[in-house]
Amino acid sequence: MTMSFDHVTLGQRVVFGAGRGAENLAAEVARRGARRVMAIASSRERELAARVCGQVEVAVWFDDVVQHVPVATADAARAAAAEHGVDLLVSVGGGSTTGLAKAVALTTGIPVVAVPTTYAGSEATNVWGLTEDRTKTTGVDDRVLPAAVVYDAALTTSLPVGLSVASGLNALAHCVDSLWAPRADPINQALALEGVRALAVALPGIVAEPEGLTGREQALYGGYLAAVAFASAGSGLHHKICHVLGGTFDLPHAETHATVLPHVLAYNAPAVPALAGRLAAALGAPVGEGEDPVPAAVGALNRLYEALGAPSRLADYGLTAGDIPEAVDRIVKAAPPSNPVPVTEAAITALLTAALTGAAPTATLAH
Repeated sequence: MTMSFDHVTLGQRVVFGAGRGAENLAAEVARRGARRVMAIASSRERELAARVCGQVEVAVWFDDVVQHVPVATADAARAAAAEHGVDLLVSVGGGSTTGLAKAVALTTGIPVVAVPTTYAGSEATNVWGLTEDRTKTTGVDDRVLPAAVVYDAALTTSLPVGLSVASGLNALAHCVDSLWAPRADPINQALALEGVRALAVALPGIVAEPEGLTGREQALYGGYLAAVAFASAGSGLHHKICHVLGGTFDLPHAETHATVLPHVLAYNAPAVPALAGRLAAALGAPVGEGEDPVPAAVGALNRLYEALGAPSRLADYGLTAGDIPEAVDRIVKAAPPSNPVPVTEAAITALLTAALTGAAPTATLAH
């Protein structure tokens, strides 16, 4: 069978080194000749951000970071950048912090240097998201792709184990969605599967040794690969579901992605058995001769979740049974036509109900 695809690789500088975040950030700011830096970091991470920016002259700090990036917050950050004549944005934090920097870059063109403290992966994509009137809107624009990313695993050791697990599973969701998203191709599938392999090793390592750097380095590496794959492949059904749950019902980003992922895998896997087999192998459960790859993949992910004590119930984060009809309506309208399995109201209702209550995901869901 011949290959035919159109793949775009995003251009970005990546600097990786545990314990070298401040040094590498200063070098990157100097390399870019920036004179007026705006540092974006939540008030909760301000002390850590101050250490990271210790060798950089910061013209203005902005700490009003809100998940899902409300339009009003983005407008305030844009105004601060304009008032201070900012020529470089430095974001220090997780996906919400990076997302706010992207929102500023979207309308101003000011370049971003991202310093991630979680495994969200936003730093490696040209995807932006803004929320207004309970609706999250996303788009793709090369202006929002950070010009450089400074990775330092030592900056993630303060992230509690539970949040580390949720953030890492959010990255894993990027990988799985990239296997069959609208622009999936052999290159981003390969990146995604290597990301799965790294994260499946990294997250149990973090749980076992929260202060250790080995697991956290692997999680950053896996999260980066996940994001690069996602940026190329686009948003699949999983991400459309989570954008609705986050933007409309204000559910927490990482925990929502982590909770929904096993159910979307169980829903889609029967239609793509070859990909399910490759996913099972990446999760450390190679499919034996004559074995059905679909339950192998679903079972491997379920076992990883059990080992991690992963999030499993959307009810724990504020979703109610009464919210499901509106969520289903929004999701069905947003679902990509290319999803491996047809997206119906009945199927998404069953999927969300299972995720709401924590029912064990199985490959028979809605099939």
